[in-house]
Amino acid sequence: MGKKKMPQNLKKGPEPRKDIANIAPYVPGKPIEELTRQYGIAKPVKLASNENPLGPPPIALEAIQKALSSLHRYPDGAARILVAKLAQKLGVEDGCVILGNGSDEIIQVLALAYLNPGDEAVMSDPSFLMYEISVRTAGGVPVKIPLKNMTWDMDATLAAIGQRTRIVFVNNPNNPTGASISKAEFSAFLQQIPSHVIVCVDEAYIDFVRDKNCAIGTDYLKSDNNTVAVLRTFSKIYGMAGLRLGYGIMPQEICGILNRIRLPFNANSLAQAAATAVLDDDGFVAKTRKTVHEGLDYLYGQMEQMGLDFVPSQANYFLVKMPVSADEVFEALLQKGVIVRSMRAYGYPDHIRVSAGLFEENQRFVDALKAVLA
Repeated sequence: MGKKKMPQNLKKGPEPRKDIANIAPYVPGKPIEELTRQYGIAKPVKLASNENPLGPPPIALEAIQKALSSLHRYPDGAARILVAKLAQKLGVEDGCVILGNGSDEIIQVLALAYLNPGDEAVMSDPSFLMYEISVRTAGGVPVKIPLKNMTWDMDATLAAIGQRTRIVFVNNPNNPTGASISKAEFSAFLQQIPSHVIVCVDEAYIDFVRDKNCAIGTDYLKSDNNTVAVLRTFSKIYGMAGLRLGYGIMPQEICGILNRIRLPFNANSLAQAAATAVLDDDGFVAKTRKTVHEGLDYLYGQMEQMGLDFVPSQANYFLVKMPVSADEVFEALLQKGVIVRSMRAYGYPDHIRVSAGLFEENQRFVDALKAVLA
């Protein structure tokens, strides 16, 4: 008997919500495996997704190995051990900490919980693309404030806040520019925020900041006049992006609301075990920070020698202005086995974003860029 033919075109099905159909999907950086398949390059270098160049901490791998025998069991849905350890480290009550499948999930449930259709959420433009996606998913209206000199325009942000504003997303340091907000600027900003607005401070890259005057969101959690929610992640400084684990620190009332609608068991057992272990690994954090800072300083120097304009960063990546289209440079670097990120989707068609890697990775990028621009 011959094999049955699969249908070439499945039924279209019902139409989605119009506001959902109009959302531009998030486009992640090109994976290493795809570059190997496409160009046959055996050892490509990926400096596109702001990942930890050292890889995962050994202590996390040990914890995962021990946890593997329990994979047939559901994880602790409340992640009690990890939440308690995070709360102790941060100096807050356990009920003020919530976990997410990456901080992306917390952004989404925050939007779903606090935005009625037509409500507004203010964000910088550009910033992390998941803010707009999450707001539109909830039926809300994203209000985007263009950056001013590659950093947050506080006056324009304040002017955009109205009666229908429910959330302000503050990306500190900003993704993709790496700019940070000073303590004085943020304190003055909070004093002018209405009480009905949640200020969501996304600090995915806060551990890389070198500026001592940078605002730290957790310093403002106990504000009497404002509602501040801080987001952080295990993906960057802790080198565990593949486990998808983020966390939020915020008032217990907000955590309680978000816990009602987040997915059950959203923090898997391996992620919980690894994260609980790495919270004690201050040595790995220090080594990562040193590697990134030395990498950035080397790359800055090389860009200066090449006569290229760049944006100094408080994160683990930076922007470089290209003399030609960023997409062209991106494609040409791919063929040399180096993955960076074109910033066209972020509104900077002549900039690439480069993550700091290991020294040999940074050197390979520089050599490839010189060859491409030549």
